[in-house]
Amino acid sequence: MRSPETSSDLLPQAARRDFLRAGGALVVGLSLAACATPEGSGVRSGMRALPLRLREPQSTPPAADRVDSFLVIHEDSTVTLYTGFAELGQGTTTSLLQIAAEELDLGMDQIRAAPLDTHLSPNQGGTYSSASVQRGRPQITAAAAEARRALLALAATRLDADVARLSVARGRVRARKGGRSVSYGELIGGQRFELSITGKAPVKASTEYRLVGQKHKRADLAAKLTGQQVYIQQQRLPGMLHARVIRPRGQAAYGAGARVLRVDDSALASIPGARLLRRNDFLGVVAPLEWDAIRAAQAVIVEWESPPTLPTSAGLHAQMRAATTTDNVVLERGDVRVAADEAAATVVQRGNAPYQAHAPFAPNCALADIQPEGGLVICSSQDVHAARRGIAALVGLPAEKIRVQFGEGAGTYGHSCYDDVAQAAALLSQLAGSPVRVQFMRADEHGWDTYGPPHVGEARLACDANGRLVAYEYHGWQHNWSLVETTSQLAGAAPATEWPPVAVQGVNALVCGGMYSIPSVKLVNHRLPGLQYLRGAWLRSPLDLAFAFVSEQAIDQLAVQLSIDPVEMRRRNVKDERWRGVLDAVAEASQWNAARVPGRLGNERIRRGRGVGLGTHLISHGASVADIEVNLDSGQVRILHLYGALDAGLVVNPLTVEHQIEGQLVQTASRMLLEEVHFDAGRVTSLDWVGYPILRMDACPAVTPVVVQRMNERSTGAGEETMAAAAAAIANAFFDATGRRMEQFPFTPERVLETLKAV
Repeated sequence: MRSPETSSDLLPQAARRDFLRAGGALVVGLSLAACATPEGSGVRSGMRALPLRLREPQSTPPAADRVDSFLVIHEDSTVTLYTGFAELGQGTTTSLLQIAAEELDLGMDQIRAAPLDTHLSPNQGGTYSSASVQRGRPQITAAAAEARRALLALAATRLDADVARLSVARGRVRARKGGRSVSYGELIGGQRFELSITGKAPVKASTEYRLVGQKHKRADLAAKLTGQQVYIQQQRLPGMLHARVIRPRGQAAYGAGARVLRVDDSALASIPGARLLRRNDFLGVVAPLEWDAIRAAQAVIVEWESPPTLPTSAGLHAQMRAATTTDNVVLERGDVRVAADEAAATVVQRGNAPYQAHAPFAPNCALADIQPEGGLVICSSQDVHAARRGIAALVGLPAEKIRVQFGEGAGTYGHSCYDDVAQAAALLSQLAGSPVRVQFMRADEHGWDTYGPPHVGEARLACDANGRLVAYEYHGWQHNWSLVETTSQLAGAAPATEWPPVAVQGVNALVCGGMYSIPSVKLVNHRLPGLQYLRGAWLRSPLDLAFAFVSEQAIDQLAVQLSIDPVEMRRRNVKDERWRGVLDAVAEASQWNAARVPGRLGNERIRRGRGVGLGTHLISHGASVADIEVNLDSGQVRILHLYGALDAGLVVNPLTVEHQIEGQLVQTASRMLLEEVHFDAGRVTSLDWVGYPILRMDACPAVTPVVVQRMNERSTGAGEETMAAAAAAIANAFFDATGRRMEQFPFTPERVLETLKAV
């Protein structure tokens, strides 16, 4: 890995104005020739990677209804695919290449993905909500089908043959009669289609697929495994300065921000080239060398206004439950009170979930060169088009004058500080009159994250004597997400504002009983005033772990009351074959034993338990089984094995989805056992890996992923849909081991011991 001060040769030294005039593109070519290739991919051993050949950039995003916005066919019949989705380590680029190559009858060695860039990439929405394949597959399929139809029409004329009597293999069209052929490159190489995507071009039936539905190793992995990957932290701009932001150590209430009362930057005189830059309450420093920028940020003395009082992490949930809220009924059918009164068994389950952080392994980083005539920003935003709008508003330039390019950083599922650091880089570049590189320090990243919001939940369930659910009522308390980035807020560009209410920020009807057939249901969302709490945003599977933690424990309570096996209890109530499919798949994979023995295995002081759960995020179907171990003396919980089954419709690349399930299970284990943002009455105190620990390798459970393939269904989300199920399975396994119900996670030893002492 290059050191921060010796990697400026990643770009040629050139004048900033010439750099911007040329479009400001950072192009990094990587050769994968030395890396092993996936079996069956069509890539021959030692084949040179395709060169990166990009079309001319434009200031407005390419129209999403045009074939040319997605595909460029080159003279050698290779193809560059343009999409609006970011590669975050989830394998999106490989899956989307499979989709296009399938429809065009190409080999995987004949197609590559273009880098994500507002001046090159169509706007397909952000890379979130597990939507890359879900949203991207129909669009890319339609574009590729339209292109194939046009190519076949051209070939029919060139070969003097009927379209119906043409076949295609590896981008070469062959006439059945006479055997003459012509390649895609010969037909249109380097030219535009000038076609709209009508949606009427014929697409392949799933029975014809040879690439889609097959396992292919990720196209992005070779460079990462060989150390050739250039992450955003390693990128450089010509003539740039290094920068750091200056903020209090840990955020206060979102609405309060951080108000500067006094600044003393006299110590910067001893640091070569260091300067303090300020706009309202936004402070930053720049210096030619990175270590000098770090020293400068530490040397500036700032007196901050005392923030309003927070409830503290210990008093958080009590205040949430007691607060005045804005209430709405998310779903109501039947009469839950009447149904519960007539039921054979009723239960109540309560649960609390904390703030949890995105906590990427490497703090977020961005580079920017903002000038009066326009600017370039390189960042890890998961929605570069939305990021451009925010940056443009901050620096006072039209959006079309700002070019945003995606640079891959550390994995972070959800809205971490990547947009905030991009705005900081843009603003500091504008103030400095020079290109800058900003990297957050660990305390910036941990302390000023947009955390996954906390939750208070209460479920009341009832069933008949046969274990059939008859009533389900759920009440959930949480606040909405924060809309304005910290940089914009402190700079005075926009006041603290919450997102308008949207369904995904509140009680989720799909997770809260949505997998079961229940005649009487009532779901109530209690929205808190979020400006009084910490900054919040979506974190992988937003709030779903909390919902399932409460809801699925209530299902298990009913099973215990009626002496019904937990898997059988769910089988009697799941509403369709797809929920039954994932439940059966995970039960089979885990060899679920119907003979339920609480506290099974283990010795007298170490108990083992097994639990099951169902859950999802927005659309797919997830199921999980957990095997755990509880030390009754220390309160330590160890997760031994997690099984996860996922039905995401037609899975384009089962290998990628298996990896997604594995990652979900490990992250869920970490969030259920360890992760919690702590704060006192003033500010966040979880500023490093000690204050916010995550699961370490030696505590990682064994994981078993199961993909339930549905070749005739549409593709749906696969990036977060087993996490809720796994959270529920862990909670139910704890009861199986101890006979006690946890009502708050993470399962710290202190909480476990307190629960075990309860009567």
